[in-house]
Amino acid sequence: MTSASPSFLSESGPASTLTTVLAERLDRDLEQAAPAEVISAALKVVGRSRLAVVSSFGTESAALLKYVADVDPAIPVVFLDTGWLFEETLTYRDTLTALLGLQDVRTIHPLEADLDREDKDRELWLSNPDRCCFLRKVEPLARALTPFEAWLNGRKRFQGGDRAAIPVVEADGERLKFNPLANVTQDELKALYATMNLPAHPLVASGFASIGCMPCTSRTLPGEDPRAGRWRGKGKTECGIHVTKTS
Repeated sequence: MTSASPSFLSESGPASTLTTVLAERLDRDLEQAAPAEVISAALKVVGRSRLAVVSSFGTESAALLKYVADVDPAIPVVFLDTGWLFEETLTYRDTLTALLGLQDVRTIHPLEADLDREDKDRELWLSNPDRCCFLRKVEPLARALTPFEAWLNGRKRFQGGDRAAIPVVEADGERLKFNPLANVTQDELKALYATMNLPAHPLVASGFASIGCMPCTSRTLPGEDPRAGRWRGKGKTECGIHVTKTS
């Protein structure tokens, strides 16, 4: 970490180990911090040129992006266009970019050579969804994050499952990973949308509570977990970018 604290830089050992030490220190310091404070701390630790926001521009993405824009709208935003996204998601990306004044939104695509080799018929999502997610999300994100030393994402504990116990700051290989909304409640999130007049994703009105790629996203029923419509019936709850090290 080029801009980390002097005490951190004075230590020796593998880079991933040092990142873990710094992440644990930051997590203790920021355990109760508000989202804007977490984002500001990330900026202070690595600097704008080494910090990225990763956003799906999904149903709850406007909240994190609003906090980011208020702190520094020039922080790079990485958006993964898998080739399977709803047109409404692409429109929402453009809407939020303009509304919030985001200055550096980078749309990343999977490698055509990988898709030609492994998913020429575009049916990999059906036979091997994990591999499909790897080619279309995990690998492109790892490539996109190469210049960065830390990244921000929008996971929240109230989403449950593997996210129920996420820290505010964690190590992701040799990178720091900040979860500014980890402590935010569902009611607080709704209040933010109302007070800041943030537009909802266009598909929310159609019954979609969590939105990813078209083939693996379905509407949720009343009372279902918001992420129940993701990879329904496949025994899968995450695409892989939050369980696979990106370094």
